[in-house]
Amino acid sequence: MFATAFAAGFVDSVAGGGGLITVPVLLSLGLDPRVALGTNKLQAVFGSGSATWHYAHAGVVPLRDCRNGFVITFIGAALGTLLVQRASRDFLLHLIPILLLAVAAVMMLRPKLGEADLHPRMGRGAFDLGFGLLLGGYDGFFGPGTGTFWAMAFMLGLGFNLTKSTGYTKVMNFASNLSSLLVFLVAGQVLFVPGLVMGAGQWLGARAGSGLVIRKGTRFIRPVFLTVVLALTAKLLFDAYGR
Repeated sequence: MFATAFAAGFVDSVAGGGGLITVPVLLSLGLDPRVALGTNKLQAVFGSGSATWHYAHAGVVPLRDCRNGFVITFIGAALGTLLVQRASRDFLLHLIPILLLAVAAVMMLRPKLGEADLHPRMGRGAFDLGFGLLLGGYDGFFGPGTGTFWAMAFMLGLGFNLTKSTGYTKVMNFASNLSSLLVFLVAGQVLFVPGLVMGAGQWLGARAGSGLVIRKGTRFIRPVFLTVVLALTAKLLFDAYGR
């Protein structure tokens, strides 16, 4: 579990998609799906927290600039996690792979997207409110691909370059992971020993991954980002249509 979480933390800090690695491992232990999701949020907090700290420390992300988005995403994730206690996720299971394919297509058809900052297409207040509630709620309710969608939102909505988008994404991931974790804790759906063992792996993996992003920038992120998007899409397509 430690090794799995290290790999997930590394990948997630670069391009998102760490849950693609950790959730199947937790489910393979025979856990109830809600307990698996709750335990996954515990270990994910360590990874997103580690990446957030390193991006902020390196000056990629000014944390004050994330304050409003953090709070709104936290609220959205809490609402989404409350919904997962009683709602079916079948609709999202079929819809999200299609959206991820669209993300991959945009990245491949626009090879210069994310190389440099561009003029924003949205005001910051509208962006924080809309995407904070939407993607925060999605991460609390379902989760796979959240980091990918955040990175694309920052690039297309606010005109951020890919390195900056990746840093801001981890702050928002930390908000939604922390919010969801608190709801799962109240519901008694978290296993602490597996979660903390994996949390240690996540912390170290995220530290290694975010360090590479800071040093190597967009040329390093783009191929990893596309690989993760396509792998996540294939996994979700199999789950939705292949069984």
